[in-house]
Amino acid sequence: MKKSTHTKEYEAVLNKLVEMRKEAGLTQRQLAEKLQREHSFVWRIEKGERRLDVVEFFWVCNALGYDTAEVYSELCTAFASVQ
Repeated sequence: MKKSTHTKEYEAVLNKLVEMRKEAGLTQRQLAEKLQREHSFVWRIEKGERRLDVVEFFWVCNALGYDTAEVYSELCTAFASVQ
């Protein structure tokens, strides 16, 4: 198994996170403030320099006003089409 951070699937995750942040009308700095983290935290995640774990994924979805289960379901559907 290869590392997930350099796959089309992980690229879909990052694209979805950026899309959600923009749809929420937030900058990276504003999202970082909502998460009570430094600005670079969001920047590094969106650029793929920092891996996002499942708990952080939950926190980001909540901070952006999205249902984590729905977002994950959408991503799973996208993953299936990557293969």
